[in-house]
Amino acid sequence: MSGFEFGRETELVGEVTRGARAVVVLPDLRQRGGLDAESRLEEGQGLARAIGIDVVDAFALPIRTVRPATLFGEGQVQKIAVAIAQSDAELVIVDGALSAIQQRNLEDKLERKVIDRTGLILEIFGERAATAEGRLQVELAHLDYQAGRLVRSWTHLERQRGGFGFLGGPGETQIEADRRLIRGRMARIRRELEQVRRTRTLHRERRQRAPWPVIALVGYTNAGKSTLFNRMTGADVMAEDLLFATLDPTMRAIRLPGLEKAILSDTVGFISELPTQLVAAFRATLEEVTAADVIVHVRDIANPATSAQKLEVEEILADLGVIGEEGASVPIIEAWNKWDLLSEDDSAMRRDLIAAGVPDRQVVPISAQTGEGVEKLVALLSELLTGGARILELSVPMADGQKLAWLHAHGEVMSEVQIEDENGAPVQRLTVRLTPRELGRFVQL
Repeated sequence: MSGFEFGRETELVGEVTRGARAVVVLPDLRQRGGLDAESRLEEGQGLARAIGIDVVDAFALPIRTVRPATLFGEGQVQKIAVAIAQSDAELVIVDGALSAIQQRNLEDKLERKVIDRTGLILEIFGERAATAEGRLQVELAHLDYQAGRLVRSWTHLERQRGGFGFLGGPGETQIEADRRLIRGRMARIRRELEQVRRTRTLHRERRQRAPWPVIALVGYTNAGKSTLFNRMTGADVMAEDLLFATLDPTMRAIRLPGLEKAILSDTVGFISELPTQLVAAFRATLEEVTAADVIVHVRDIANPATSAQKLEVEEILADLGVIGEEGASVPIIEAWNKWDLLSEDDSAMRRDLIAAGVPDRQVVPISAQTGEGVEKLVALLSELLTGGARILELSVPMADGQKLAWLHAHGEVMSEVQIEDENGAPVQRLTVRLTPRELGRFVQL
């Protein structure tokens, strides 16, 4: 899905030719927090490569005063034009937000197609969304973004003039008609997504009634969530060294020590300045995180910008209500992934940080690629999820095979011995660890 159609050809923000030669330009606004300019520029290039764009040049331009017409100053626009000429680029990617006017003016001056960060991320999401829900979410975000850019999208209609003097404007009637079409399509998609949200809520309530806890993997894009998901579940979810390699949430059942089953959920990766249209569109999906019993924040600990990436992730978790003023409402474990990529000095320094308790939550160093530390992560998850478990002595008649099988499946049987009751009937005497929820279910059997 790369946009929308009204039965006629349209110029869409998302139409980017795979393999196109592009210049990536980062407007460095300086006052912006989060990632530094070098990390942001590298991320912008990664976003472009994620959809097969050939980045032939990339540089940052300091913005002291935002120009309403072009964002950049005249001299900076000339620098971009020179870079285009020298590299024979077909596309300019501005790794920041552009208004419709700024985008159109830059295209006029540079004589090249120009897209901004939001348009680029929407293109990636449009290409990667695999489920019907994902495609609807992306289309809604794309329509919301495109609605304000119809003046640019419909420049081919400028020969149609309406009204008198300065009133009509080029293509005004057609633009208004298409705005109505967009609004109508957006309303239909929102109704469909509302039905999806209700269905997802029912599924979530059903899971909450079931005895199985939910573990949600969250993290910055390309932190290694899907690789960890595959290692823990034996699944084959797409896991590549690409930004937003996977979009649609995936759930699998796993076994943990002391638990018959837990649900592991792999969610969409976060990124700095994620377009507001996408945050709104994917809210139903992201809300899966709020229903988790434990959240595993997977961090690319080998990335120089790992601390800034952590802040970006926690801002979105705070927006979802997972993290509040009094801390997290759900236990959060940090899985420091790609530990195998650290130098010996960095590894020793980070181990000292963990030992000193500097991180504000429990930390497990892992390598999802090699498997190092994953067993320790699984043990910690099991400890958290069975933290309220009690050790009980239970006697179950040997004839009651259902209860015996249930205890072995849902509890941690520590010992068992066969004895006889006062009537001489065979009884199994078990020492078993059960959580309060499991004990309640056992009593009801």
